[in-house]
Amino acid sequence: MGKLNTRAVVAGSSGFIGQRIVRELRDRGYEVSRIGRNGPDARWGDAAGILALVDGADLVLNLAGKSVNARYTDSERDEILRSRTATTQELRRAVETSARPPRLWLNASTATIYRFSLDRPMTESSGELGTGFSADIARLWEEEFFAGELPGTRRVALRMAIVLGDGPATNLLVRLARLGIGGPQIDGWWFPHRRYRGIGAHPSGDGRPPQHRSKGRQKFSWIHIDDVVGAINFIDENDSLDGAVNLVAPTASDNRTLMAVLRRRVGAKIGLPAFRWMLEPAMWVLRTEPELVLKSRWVQPEKLLQAGYSFTWTELEPAIADLVT
Repeated sequence: MGKLNTRAVVAGSSGFIGQRIVRELRDRGYEVSRIGRNGPDARWGDAAGILALVDGADLVLNLAGKSVNARYTDSERDEILRSRTATTQELRRAVETSARPPRLWLNASTATIYRFSLDRPMTESSGELGTGFSADIARLWEEEFFAGELPGTRRVALRMAIVLGDGPATNLLVRLARLGIGGPQIDGWWFPHRRYRGIGAHPSGDGRPPQHRSKGRQKFSWIHIDDVVGAINFIDENDSLDGAVNLVAPTASDNRTLMAVLRRRVGAKIGLPAFRWMLEPAMWVLRTEPELVLKSRWVQPEKLLQAGYSFTWTELEPAIADLVT
């Protein structure tokens, strides 16, 4: 159902997810304004400009945040946190002071808020939060989002799994498969470091990097970009959904299966496994972190399924086939 003469504000729309969502909102009849470091309609730090956009808008969607596809140096860690909490705080202040606050505010979050899990899936009602840097980032992000009273605005934190589409995560995995190094990524021993230690006023965990003998069977929870858009549209039109909502396909895979699917899709006859002792120096060169492929993310979309959302893509192989040519 299209929207007539309604406004949406999208923050952090420069990535592949944001660009797709902006197009979809416009197709549904929304007039879309955008907030970012370079605008175009308002810039971060311009409180008056942000308020002018938010006041009277029907929908606010915040996707802002520095990519976690980075090396977790002290400066990068601080910026990953700041880019999420500071932008969310700016938007919250605008919503609080609006004469006509938005009906719905959607804020990006991450399924990485949950603990490493091989034993059972994490849902909104029964999931256990993790510890350490990535979980702290997500927890502090959501705390900033849900702070204060906003009686006129429904708030939903979008706990997104890895999004399959024309983005950096999918493109990196496809490239590995094509190069013949698309085997499973296997955890194991590595020299101690503190890059994954907790962050914030009350950092969680013991500061040591986790090691799990998952043997490449770490769970891989994912969502196709079509279902990110579909779920956002569904949440927009379903007033019963609020709080944290998992945006993830109902059928999780695992790392070995994911890499095998990618190899078949690109026609790679071999896929060499990558152990942590191989991943660590390679990821140092690439300026990213092994955690992105070694953590077991097993998450289910309990709220979306209970509310009646029908996923377009529920199985990994056809979802990959749709995206990888």
